[in-house]
This record gives sequence, C-alpha cells and structure tokens, in this order.
Amino acid sequence: MRITKRTNIAVRLLMYCAAHQDRLVTKSEIAEVCNISENHLAQVINQLSQLNYLNTQRGRNGGMCLAKSAEQIRIGEVFRHVEGGLPLAECFADADNTCPLTEACRLRVALQDAAQAFYASLDEITLDALVCDNASLLRILQPVACTR
Repeated sequence: MRITKRTNIAVRLLMYCAAHQDRLVTKSEIAEVCNISENHLAQVINQLSQLNYLNTQRGRNGGMCLAKSAEQIRIGEVFRHVEGGLPLAECFADADNTCPLTEACRLRVALQDAAQAFYASLDEITLDALVCDNASLLRILQPVACTR
C-alpha cells in the first residue's frame, strides 16, 4: 500500500503538535521543520480541524494545537479519515472502473482483506506512541530559530 501525500503531511503535522503540546504551533514553523509546502499544509490543517484533530486560533498570536490528547488519536483512524474513500485499485472505484474482471476477480477480495489488516494494525498505534520517549524525533522537531 502507498499512502497519499496528504496523509503523510497529516501525520507529520500531528506529530509536531504532539511534540509541542505546551504551546500553539504555527504553520510556518511546521512547514520549515517538516519540509512541507505551506499551501499543502494549509489544506491539511483545515481538514484536520474539521475532523476535530486540531484546534486552530487565528490572528497575530494564533496557531494550532491538538484537539484531543495524543493518547486518544489512533493512527489508523487518522489514515481512514484523511484518505477518505480513495479506491485501493481501479476495481474499487464505482465511477471509472473499466476492469472487465471485477465480478470474478479474487484479487479484489484479497486486497480488501489486506487493506483491513493494514488499518487494523495502525489502529493499535496512538500518536503518543509515535512521539513519547522518541528523543531522536523530538530533536528533529525542534523549532527553527527565528532570524529577526
């Protein structure tokens, strides 16, 4: 399986927020530290806010923080919400499926089972488990010093 760029960004963003739970973090610092375009990041911030993973605050002293504790955020759930209804293969798409084998294909069932196992294994992982006691990650996620 391959996750989308949006899901990759979502997980990096949530890990950054979990590493800085004591304060509001800004879009620009996340973009710089996590090597993400601010435009892509803005879209993901909006989506995670609508999904109640993030609280956002506008304005001069604005920023964002986790809307739930890192222990309550399950990575499988994040993947499902952010990936949405993306079809795993063409045969899973209702609108533009041109595969003539769909009705008889056993690979489709195997792929469905594999996707369920994939998400089930990610359901066991919390955001806290990714960040807590991970000194190497926390070193990487330190804010870049301002050059004002």
